[in-house]
Amino acid sequence: MVVTPHSEQPDYPDLTAGQPYVVIGIEADDFRLLNDQGQPYLYPATLFDVLDAREPRDWVIAFGDEGERYAYPQSLNGTGFFEDFFDARRPAVSTFWRVVNQRLALAAA
Repeated sequence: MVVTPHSEQPDYPDLTAGQPYVVIGIEADDFRLLNDQGQPYLYPATLFDVLDAREPRDWVIAFGDEGERYAYPQSLNGTGFFEDFFDARRPAVSTFWRVVNQRLALAAA
């Protein structure tokens, strides 16, 4: 899935209007993507236009109690995965970059 911000977002200076971003996952309907600083943060889906709605076939998709959507590749889908990533735990960091680099290579093809 590839998205682009509608316009400049003063509350999100780490995104550039018109720049395409590859969605890494969806968490409670928010998009996780690499921002302009290369950080995998969550952003409200309402900030974006969808350029390519195709989602990877290996995403594990679930819905919360209120119908909110969650979708990640299996290897990024574990409970606490992103907490471990942001705590710089080596297994999470290496798994994350391996998966993201593969995704970005596919998106560029």
